[in-house]
Amino acid sequence: MQAEEPVTILTVAREAGVSKTTASDALRGSGRVSETTREQVAKVAERLGYVPNGSARHLRKASTGAVGLHVPEVLTRSAYYMSFVFGVVEQAARHDYDVTLITAGQRRARAPRVDGLVLGDPLGGDPVVESLMATGLPTVSCEHFPGERQADGVVWSDHAPMLARLLGHLRSAGAARPGLIVAGDESDWAASVHRGYLDWCAAQEVAPLVHRVSFDATGDEVRAAARSLLESGAGMDALVCAPAGAATEVAPLLREAGTGVLLASCVDSAATRLADPPITAIDLRPREAGASCAELLFELLSGTAPAGTERVHPIELAVRASTSPGS
Repeated sequence: MQAEEPVTILTVAREAGVSKTTASDALRGSGRVSETTREQVAKVAERLGYVPNGSARHLRKASTGAVGLHVPEVLTRSAYYMSFVFGVVEQAARHDYDVTLITAGQRRARAPRVDGLVLGDPLGGDPVVESLMATGLPTVSCEHFPGERQADGVVWSDHAPMLARLLGHLRSAGAARPGLIVAGDESDWAASVHRGYLDWCAAQEVAPLVHRVSFDATGDEVRAAARSLLESGAGMDALVCAPAGAATEVAPLLREAGTGVLLASCVDSAATRLADPPITAIDLRPREAGASCAELLFELLSGTAPAGTERVHPIELAVRASTSPGS
């Protein structure tokens, strides 16, 4: 038996009774092709299961067919960033693009072979981010970059008002002295959360109760921070954990202490939803954020969005049993 002949543009042209150029123009929507011929070629291509050669198309457009994605290496174990990556990859696939993951170990003098870049929550002082932004490639960042340069496009969320909403919920649940565990201000997100907490405390005339941890804090470091706040004698009756995964790390500690401290997280995840009790959290919708960053990058590449475009990514508060009195 002979192997089945692959379906190429020549196959489509032969079946439709037109030249290769006409078939190609019809499927690309270009050239002087009548609507009748265009429809005829499209029907034949669909019937034959013709799939355009993406590599050839990108070569014709002087494109690499790939975009670069960088996320802080210390955070790649986070479920948030994995969801963000999937969002970027899915949106890139819709544009027939691949995604190249760029890590700290790839610091090179030349620019990466990609058409543009997505930076996930770039950290100030990160030399890889600095070098990527200096390449001149079109760049989109998720949250603003806390440095002198700014990306060509930014997708950001209004974290401070959402944190104020969370703190207001804690107050309505009976908490008068909420504490905060937060990472350093290397990221725009962490800085926004910290700023939002301090502003809320000032407006409510409540003395701030903050413990800062490293951006890649371990479970031991987070638990030590919670223990320090509990033992401070400041009367903490609610705890907001900003770093991803921190709330689930401290939940057993609070339960064992038996203090009745309400618990909330600034990052939602499967772990917060499945905790016992489920933990109130801010849903940052990371998959959608990744898709939004990728889509803005493709708009910059096509010229349909100007450099300097910023878009607000909506986030949500999910109230659960961990912030109910007696939980």
